[in-house]
Amino acid sequence: MHAWHKAGLTAGLLLISSCLNRRRRRKARPPDRHRSIREPGRHLVVVATAAIPWMTGTAVNPCLRAAYLAKLDHLSVTLLVPWLAPQHQELVFPNGLRFEQPEEQEQHIRSWVQKRAGFWPTFKVVFYAARYDQHLLGIFPVGDCTDYIPQAEADIAILEEPEHLTWFHHGERWTGKFCHVVGILHTNYRELTRRNSRFGGVPLAGLNHMVNFLACSIHCHKVIKLSDAVQTLPRQVTENVHGVAPGFLQPSARPNREAGEGFTQGAYCLGKVVWGKGWEELLTLLDAHKRAHPDKPLQVDGYGEGEALNAIRKKAQKQGLDLKFFSRRDHLDPCLRNYKIFINASTSDVVATTSLEALAMNKWLLCAQHPCNAFAARFTNTLTHSCPEQFAENLLHAQTHEPAPLSEEELRSLGWESATQRLLNAAEMQESDWPSNSLISKAAGAPRAVVWSAWNFLYGLEPVRIMSCAGAHTSKTPLSVTDYDPSQSDSAAGCGPRRRVRVRLSLSWGSITYAAYVRA
Repeated sequence: MHAWHKAGLTAGLLLISSCLNRRRRRKARPPDRHRSIREPGRHLVVVATAAIPWMTGTAVNPCLRAAYLAKLDHLSVTLLVPWLAPQHQELVFPNGLRFEQPEEQEQHIRSWVQKRAGFWPTFKVVFYAARYDQHLLGIFPVGDCTDYIPQAEADIAILEEPEHLTWFHHGERWTGKFCHVVGILHTNYRELTRRNSRFGGVPLAGLNHMVNFLACSIHCHKVIKLSDAVQTLPRQVTENVHGVAPGFLQPSARPNREAGEGFTQGAYCLGKVVWGKGWEELLTLLDAHKRAHPDKPLQVDGYGEGEALNAIRKKAQKQGLDLKFFSRRDHLDPCLRNYKIFINASTSDVVATTSLEALAMNKWLLCAQHPCNAFAARFTNTLTHSCPEQFAENLLHAQTHEPAPLSEEELRSLGWESATQRLLNAAEMQESDWPSNSLISKAAGAPRAVVWSAWNFLYGLEPVRIMSCAGAHTSKTPLSVTDYDPSQSDSAAGCGPRRRVRVRLSLSWGSITYAAYVRA
């Protein structure tokens, strides 16, 4: 039999097996799909793509979201976060923090929440095996994340960055295991791909757009976009469901005006120093301000680290800009308390958490007139610009005026309690929103099922996973999260002799399984 005949037979058998397994899972799923998310007794799993102590928005916001959801009486909450081997922890965790066992990191997460939010979290913490990819600059699951949640608790899932979690997913479909799946989009991956040649640049931005659309369509019942900066997606709603921790709203986070204290420092920026995070736009704005007001020099302090730090520093020096860089800081660090103006020039964000934190600290916020800043633009102390000239005007205004005290409504809307209620409202689905059992509804869902079956099959093949940066030996869920050894995966995915694949089919108990062997 020719090789292509074998490949066709393999694909056909696996597609049939996938359909049979999906039908069995659908019958086994508890019949509470149409229940309200606010009903008592629901179990909710928050699935994150990063974990504390990595101080990125995709680690901080899901953790605080789970903590505040767990405070609600009607919900039982699990936080599902990635576990990285110590050699990968070195690449992302700050201050030399390392954990030998998941229990150590769990304790750190809980202590961080208590310090940040002021209460001890009651959610359950579960880790899934993961790896950090230095090319894609992100954390990706090893195996099937759904394996870590028992069927009895597979009720509601909130996928933080659903496209990121499912790009290389091989296993059970999220909507096949969980009754209600909500995706929250944190990152504008299409824009980051377009801007960064390292990720493929403009040619792959369109492909990224299509893949994200398919991933969210297949794995989510509903998608929440934090802003309209991201692409149009199926079954979407736009709502900012992020908040800021109570520490940013406390009087200690800002100068005490009643005691005669004032802002003693000027403008600053905060964030990861990569080209896609607004630093190039910042240099353009500062250069325009310098040209328009040569008699009014401006010093801006930047806090953060990243692979573009040296390049941005050199470009700023070449343009004669007074941009000084300091090591990364937590936004509540006392050294940032007395800055008056926070500049966020990025237009690649979906919603910038740092902007909301600066507003909570009663600072001026200077940002672009852009969909990603729509929520922040509602606040009195936000100054938006549509051109460099307007930015220069806003900067002069902020330098010569004091920011207004926050109103009660502004304070309330910034908090996590309000953000949690916005999430529950946005995630809710009426009975009419669910697909029916009619022939028309089933026919409409058939293409997604076919695409998912093909996707799942392809990402079970080792050569496909290696070529697409999913990582070698990452399709199977390890028995324990600490069993995964990234050094073996990295060496297997590296350069070496040409590989060939042998596929073995076996029939057992009415299901079809296969194994792919990669040999040098």
